[in-house]
Amino acid sequence: MSLVQPKALVVRGGWEGHQPVEATDSFLPFLEHHGYSVRVEGSTEVYADAAEMAATDLVVQCVTMSEITGEQVAGLRAAVEAGTGFTGWHGGIADSFRASSDYLHLVGGQFATHPGKEPCERQGGPEDNFLPHTVNLTELGREHPVTAGIEDFELVTEQYWVLHDDLIDVLATTTHPPQAWHPWHRPVTCPAVWTRHWGAGRIVVTTPGHSLDVLEHPAVRTVIERGMLWATRTASAS
Repeated sequence: MSLVQPKALVVRGGWEGHQPVEATDSFLPFLEHHGYSVRVEGSTEVYADAAEMAATDLVVQCVTMSEITGEQVAGLRAAVEAGTGFTGWHGGIADSFRASSDYLHLVGGQFATHPGKEPCERQGGPEDNFLPHTVNLTELGREHPVTAGIEDFELVTEQYWVLHDDLIDVLATTTHPPQAWHPWHRPVTCPAVWTRHWGAGRIVVTTPGHSLDVLEHPAVRTVIERGMLWATRTASAS
């Protein structure tokens, strides 16, 4: 972390179902307590401001779906490559800007689906996709600063099925079991928490976080908060 006060940029918006304002607001006291100056933006326009991005040590993004311009995603990529940290949770980072291949390339993983309950149990609401599942720490995750000391934990919420590449370092996984009402025939294990080095920058993605109660789960909260600190521009990148 730089010797001067680190600067965090919180970018939020997109689909309101993930409560981007309330969710990001819940982390502002943590950032302020750790000495960050915090700027909050309601759009990705700031990504195209090269001077602002160069002065930013950490970007916390919560923008589900939505769209981004080529200039904006280029600005974000350039900043991360130069050392700006980038982090977020759930759809706010892993299901952002589906039409931007350059964004997907930066993040290294993309939400594909969240399997649902047995059809006869569905009521038509978001709870249809809330499944009990386990988040399992990998060997790397048991040693990494973001997840060290955290044990495997259980959640009942959306379980993300993620498409990803091999440049990510997987700290935790979750496994989708085959069910009679699903078309896949063997268990599928997906990354649930990962980091990525991009140039001089660090990226942390945490897939749990659909709702405020999930963000208050002790393990989820710890991973996200540690991820913010770890991703922040390091002295070697400043």
